Amino acid sequence: MKRAAVLILVLSVIVSCTGKKDTKTIEYPIDGPIQLHPANQHYFLYKGKPMALITSAEHYGAVLNLDFDYKTYLKTLAEDGMNYTRIFTGIYFENEGDFGIQNNTLAPKKTSVCTPWAIVISDLSGSIKYDLNSWNEAYFQRLNDFMVTAASYNIIVEVTLFSSIYQDRTWDIVPQNPANNINISHEINRQDAQTLNNGTLWEFQEKFVRKMVKELNGFDNFFFEIQNEPWSDHTWSVYNIVNKEELVANDWTNKADFGTEESMAWQQKIASIISGEEATLSKRHLIAQNFTNYKAPIPVVNDNISIINFHYAWPEAAEWNYHYDRVLGFDESGFAGSEDQVYRRQAWQFMLSGGGLFNNLDYSFYVGQENGLGENKAPGGGSKALRNQLKVLSQFLHGFELVKMHPANELVMRSPGLIPFVMASGNETYAIFLHSVGTKNTILEMNTGDGNYRIQFLNTLTGTYSETTTLHASEGRLLIEIAIPDGELALKISKE
Repeated sequence: MKRAAVLILVLSVIVSCTGKKDTKTIEYPIDGPIQLHPANQHYFLYKGKPMALITSAEHYGAVLNLDFDYKTYLKTLAEDGMNYTRIFTGIYFENEGDFGIQNNTLAPKKTSVCTPWAIVISDLSGSIKYDLNSWNEAYFQRLNDFMVTAASYNIIVEVTLFSSIYQDRTWDIVPQNPANNINISHEINRQDAQTLNNGTLWEFQEKFVRKMVKELNGFDNFFFEIQNEPWSDHTWSVYNIVNKEELVANDWTNKADFGTEESMAWQQKIASIISGEEATLSKRHLIAQNFTNYKAPIPVVNDNISIINFHYAWPEAAEWNYHYDRVLGFDESGFAGSEDQVYRRQAWQFMLSGGGLFNNLDYSFYVGQENGLGENKAPGGGSKALRNQLKVLSQFLHGFELVKMHPANELVMRSPGLIPFVMASGNETYAIFLHSVGTKNTILEMNTGDGNYRIQFLNTLTGTYSETTTLHASEGRLLIEIAIPDGELALKISKE
C-alpha cells in the first residue's frame, strides 16, 4: 500500500526491557468508501479519520425535486458544521400537505418530479406513465452532480432506496403502481409492493437496485439504506417495559414497530443484491437497515448490514444493541414540535449512549429557502440555531479519541436530580452529558480511580467551555459540583 494512500496512527507505546520505546502502528486508508472503523465499529472511518455523523437536514427530496437548489443546501450544511444528509431516490415521493408539512421538499410539483425512469406518456390532464425499462438520464446526471457536490464538502449521503408507502393517495402517484407504468399488467396493492409477493414488480425493483449500485459505485461519501420505515407497510408491534394488557390505547412510549417476516425477507433479498452486485465492482459500500422506531433489542441482524437504524429513538435503542459492534443510528427525528431543545437533547442523549449517527428533519430547508432560514408549518422544527448547537455536539465528540470511547454509565455512583449519559476511555477520559429533571445545583460522583482530573464544563447551547478545573479523586471517587441552570450540561474530564 502506498504511503500516500494511508494515514499512520500510533496506537500504543511500549517500553521494552532495554528501556527503548517500541511503537505499534496500524495503517488506515485515507481514500476509499466510508466504512466501519476497524478499531471501534460503532463509528465510521473516512479519509483516514474516525467519524460520527450528525446533522439537521432537509426532508429527503434534494435530488428528486427539480425545484430544490441542492448546491446552496449542501453549502449551507457544510458551513453550519453538518457532515451528513439523507436522500430518497425517486421511487417514493409525497403529495402536497402530507403529514401536515406545508413546504415539503419530498412533495414536488407534478412538473418538478425527477425519478430514475423515463416518462413515456404525458397528457394535458397532468397524468403520466413511467417506463420501468428505460432510464431517465437527466435524473442520474442530477444524482451524480449532487454526490460530487456533497463530496466536495465532505458530506456523507445516506441513499435510501425504498420507502414504505403510507397512504393510498401516495400509491396513486408513485412509479411502482401498475396504474402509473406501462410495464406491469397485474394488480398490486401497496402493502405487497415491497414484499416478495409482488409479482413481476420484483424484476423491476431488482433492476433498479443494480442500476443504483452501478451508478454510485465510484463515490466514497455514501452508504445505502434499504427501506425507510418498513413497519409502516407491514407492522409487527413489540411491547416493552410493561405487559401489553396494561397499556392504554396507542401508548407508543412502551412499544416498537417492526416489519413483518414478509417485509424482512424482501429487505434481506435487496441487501443480497447490493452486496452481490458490488462484488463485481471496484468498491464496497456500507448497508443500513431501518429496523424499528423508539426502542427495542433487535433479535437478528443480517451479515450484510453494517448500520442499525432507528427512528424517534430513545437512548436505550443504543444501549440495548451496542453488543452488535456496528454503528447504531438515529436517522430520523422531527415530529415533536418546533422547539430546538427536544432535538438537541435527543442528539446528545443518543450519541452519548453509544450512537454513531443522528439526523433531525429540518423543515427550515425547502424550495426557496435552501439556506435553511425558512419558517415552515410542519410537525417538527429545525433552524440555523439548532444546527449550530448540533455542531457543538459534533465538535465535542470529535475532540475525543472516538475509537477508544465506550458507554460507561455504570461509572456514575451518584447523580441526584440528573440523568447522566457517559462515554469513557478506561479511567483516563470521560465525555458526559447531564440532563436535569429540575435541580440546578447538585453533586456528580464518579468511580474514576485515584488521581488528579482536569474538568471542563460545556454550555451545550452556546458551545462555550469553562476554564479548566483540577480535582483530586481518592478512594476511586471523583466528586464534582454541578451547576446546571439551563437543564443540561456537558463535561470533558481527563486524567493528568
